[in-house]
Amino acid sequence: MRARFYFDFPNLPVFTTKVHEMSDTHLPKWFLAMRGVVDLLTNLLNVLGTLLIVAVMLLVNADVIGRVFFNAPVSGVPEMVSMSIVAIVFLQVAQAFRKGRLTRTEAVLDFFEKRTPRFRQVLELLFSFAAIALIWQLFWASQPLFMKAWVRGTYEGTVGDFTAPIWPVKLIILIGCAALLVQLILHAGTATFRLFAKTGTQT
Repeated sequence: MRARFYFDFPNLPVFTTKVHEMSDTHLPKWFLAMRGVVDLLTNLLNVLGTLLIVAVMLLVNADVIGRVFFNAPVSGVPEMVSMSIVAIVFLQVAQAFRKGRLTRTEAVLDFFEKRTPRFRQVLELLFSFAAIALIWQLFWASQPLFMKAWVRGTYEGTVGDFTAPIWPVKLIILIGCAALLVQLILHAGTATFRLFAKTGTQT
């Protein structure tokens, strides 16, 4: 199975997505302003995840070069890579959702949008509520794991060779879950406004 990462730099053009593809003219200005701030923070997390990908790439290359040409591999590369992969996923998951990059079928939604656009918004609301409940459970279950790693100083690696604390990764999991929760709440809010918008304002 191939891993796919989504890169979205803030200086690149923003294309229309499934999440924000409909007209926003009927959304309140305060809601658009709030969504703009949240999107900016989400994009920042995504950039941090991209920088971490670059760092992992450089680290792996340094390890390979050191191992092959100098017989001096970099200590702790497997541990750092395994922890970094988890961190990258949670740093970028909120942006992936905002850009419509999470896997889901659009056939049923498109079918209903052509016939009864409001029913599609009902389905979007149901999706948002289910996703919020799932991510909240993940967020709630991750809190004691972070506290345990923080208090006990849990680490990855071998003493005397390489050790790295795991609490930063646990913290990133919480931050990523929180960012995704906020995006899901905004998605539910957008669907609600579109559901109760006056006829003719939806596109």
